Amino acid sequence: MIAAQNNPAKQGQEIPLETLGEVFPVMLDNQELFKIRQGIGSFSAQERAKSITARIEKIADDDALSPEDLTIKIDPEDKNPSIILGDTVIATITSRDAKLHAVSQEVLAERALAKIKAAIVRYRQERQPDKLLKDVALTVSATLSTVLIFWAMIFTSSRIFPQIQRLITSLVPGVGFQNFEIISSRTIGIFSLRVLQFIRTLIILTILYFYLTFILRLFPWTRKFGDGFLQYFFSALEVFSQEIAKYLPNIFIILLIIFITHYLLRAIKPFFTGLERENLVINGFYPDWAKPTYNLLSLLIIALAIVIAFPYLPGFNSPAFQGLSVFLGVLFSLGSTSAIANVVGGIILIYTRSFQLGDKISIGDVIGDVIEKGLLVTRIRTPANRIITIPNSSLLNTNVINFSVSQREFKQPLILQTTVTLGYDLPWRKVHATLKEAALATQFIVSEPAPFVLQTSLDDFYVSYQLNAYTDHPNKMVYIYSELHQNIQDKCNEVGIEIMSPHYKALRDGNHSTIPENYLPEDYQSPAFGIQSNPQK
Repeated sequence: MIAAQNNPAKQGQEIPLETLGEVFPVMLDNQELFKIRQGIGSFSAQERAKSITARIEKIADDDALSPEDLTIKIDPEDKNPSIILGDTVIATITSRDAKLHAVSQEVLAERALAKIKAAIVRYRQERQPDKLLKDVALTVSATLSTVLIFWAMIFTSSRIFPQIQRLITSLVPGVGFQNFEIISSRTIGIFSLRVLQFIRTLIILTILYFYLTFILRLFPWTRKFGDGFLQYFFSALEVFSQEIAKYLPNIFIILLIIFITHYLLRAIKPFFTGLERENLVINGFYPDWAKPTYNLLSLLIIALAIVIAFPYLPGFNSPAFQGLSVFLGVLFSLGSTSAIANVVGGIILIYTRSFQLGDKISIGDVIGDVIEKGLLVTRIRTPANRIITIPNSSLLNTNVINFSVSQREFKQPLILQTTVTLGYDLPWRKVHATLKEAALATQFIVSEPAPFVLQTSLDDFYVSYQLNAYTDHPNKMVYIYSELHQNIQDKCNEVGIEIMSPHYKALRDGNHSTIPENYLPEDYQSPAFGIQSNPQK
């Protein structure tokens, strides 16, 4: 059957076309001429439409053939009119074709012939050199105009939008509760800027769409894409809308869960921000707990939201979805044992407040500054700038010595201790005074509280003197110890105190002093080696 684009006036009752099967259009240059619903003999409707289309395109591509030579010829045997060119049959109109539209075969043939002639003429006109040259000029003009419009929009908006943002920021007050600022005026200004940028993007995309449609429709070879550009978009949108419509109730519930979760997180964040900045004080809750507590609470809220929304996801009840869920669950269970232990260790370390970022700590043989404190690992930088990564689960089973917490939380300076062993022949008061003087000469050792010395043991060969000095710079303890030991050597040498090795044995009578030469008197002479004998009684 050949159906014209416009329905003819009915001469009788038409057969319902929707009951006759699929429709196959006859096209030329991406424009529909008429539709085929019925086959002829062994030709199906689809094969018949393709055959007619191919014959019309062949005539249109051959400039030697005139569309005016197309005529209608009635077959003397079956009385069916055919559209012919010379001896070539282009299309045949059967009685069934005419009956489907309740018109005569001749009328239907005349309408089809008129459409074919007009389409061939239009096809050839679209490919004339002068027409193509004009289309190229329009393309160049449209391209330059579009680029100029885009440049003007971006150039102008990039200067106007920041001014609008500053104006909104200055005029619109923030949203707050008591001393907590929930939404600042700066945030509102930034949001307004993002809205303006989004609108600008939509306008640019709209202009780009019309530009591409206009350019593609200019040339016959790309007109198909230009005509179908919007159609493709709406077809995809229709399919998407149909799928969305199926899950619309579930999507509404999921969006509601997301909405509640989002604004719940935003509502509790100012509370923890206030705790962190100490604008809000709760007895027993430390400011450094605020951020990790907010992160943990956020994680719990998001996890709860996922659990609630999970049954509403598309394909939740499908075997593939359930199998994937089980597979991921097994992988997570097998691979997360150590990770969970580290996370638990990290949480415990946070709330036990063993150390904080920047603290000088000692863990086993490692001494350094804490540079990262995560849920899984803790990183320490040693004085040699070596970064040591320690799993949090290992820290729970190790003694952690914190050198910074006393100064930071209790305002008590750290006591640095070092021990010197000296002989019994030295006056202990002189030793005390010398060690204290060495401590006070050391940088970063405070004078108040004053340094003090403890005699920790009386050994067989020497006395152990423990020097205790206060410092308010625990992070510099390595360098303070080095300078302190240097000063102890200098001060002892200045007052004539010889620092002996703990088990050093010497016959001193007659021996030269081991004190450096620059500390000995100028008239110093080594004593003579003397032997005394007791007379017999």
